[in-house]
Amino acid sequence: MSTDAPLLVSTRKGLFEVRGRGAAARIARAHFVGDNVTLAIVDRRDGAWYVVLDHGHFGVKLHRSDDGGATFTEIAVPAYPPKPDGFVDKDMWGKDREWALKGIWALAPALDAPGALWAGTLPGGLFRSDDRGATWTLCEALWHHPTRVKWNGGGADHAAIHSICVDPRDPRCVVVAVSSGGVWRTRDAGASWTPHTVGMKAGYVPPEQAEWPENQDPHCVVQSPSDPTVFWCQHHMGIWRSTDDLASWTQIVVEPTSFGFPVAVHPREPATAWFVPAHSDQKRTLIDGKVMVNRTRDGGQTFTALRAGLPQEHAYDLVFRHALDVAADGDQLAFGSSTGNLWVTDDQGDRWHQVAGHLPPIYAVRYG
Repeated sequence: MSTDAPLLVSTRKGLFEVRGRGAAARIARAHFVGDNVTLAIVDRRDGAWYVVLDHGHFGVKLHRSDDGGATFTEIAVPAYPPKPDGFVDKDMWGKDREWALKGIWALAPALDAPGALWAGTLPGGLFRSDDRGATWTLCEALWHHPTRVKWNGGGADHAAIHSICVDPRDPRCVVVAVSSGGVWRTRDAGASWTPHTVGMKAGYVPPEQAEWPENQDPHCVVQSPSDPTVFWCQHHMGIWRSTDDLASWTQIVVEPTSFGFPVAVHPREPATAWFVPAHSDQKRTLIDGKVMVNRTRDGGQTFTALRAGLPQEHAYDLVFRHALDVAADGDQLAFGSSTGNLWVTDDQGDRWHQVAGHLPPIYAVRYG
């Protein structure tokens, strides 16, 4: 990765572009200041930026830049079809679900065609664009899967597809994670889908339902680029890892807690991954008011608590599921918090450097 590639930081009040690495990292520009930017990515195939805005009453908007953030063009957003008359689709509270876009929680290049994209949305629909976001098509096989109506909101009122893993061996093979609705894979570009949650257990449902795929709440799922048979998952109930191409998952226990939201995997070392632990969902704060990142280099057998450069008292930052990322070189990482703190490292987390301490709440960080 080029050392001048941007780090895009999506916040409640704008998109911030960071340049430089390590202690030299600085905010270079701000975009959409005052607007709620929930996600931004760079498509490394053609350099295009895609930025998701949530205007609340005025809805979700999507913008693309083809000149590195100098200008932006509004493009289409995914649109749901009308709900068929008489179709029963109710949430866990018995309320009718609206078939309408509530948010875009994931964007990923669809590697089987130039300019093609996948988008994961609330209320649980997966969409595809083959023209760089000019038009979108709902993946009907997943939306109409008989278990989809059993999905429910995890961190939101609606189920959300938040993780999209496109297999580097075969771009027709795509894995998505749903909160709450499990982990699903297609091997035929979305024509059919299979759940992959064997080994996962949910502790928030009756015991006889604990292993049902639709009851799993993965917070984030990533696939190893260097060994695509390896997946890491930060789940509501802790950390899981698959080393057999999703045939099964094995739980990994980290003291004092395995709870959290994000996970990042090293681009060349499938056994190396990073997590940001927090109290369970009842509290949603860091342990003892101390900021730390957990790193494993041996597939979860052992972990190192990375604290150098991070505040160790009276810090109550929460790191959301998209607010941790590792660059393509495997050395640079960044994470941002709900209290507007942004940290980066260029030595895999041995030492962290604060880029900013007064940003709006940070929803996502992504390297270009």
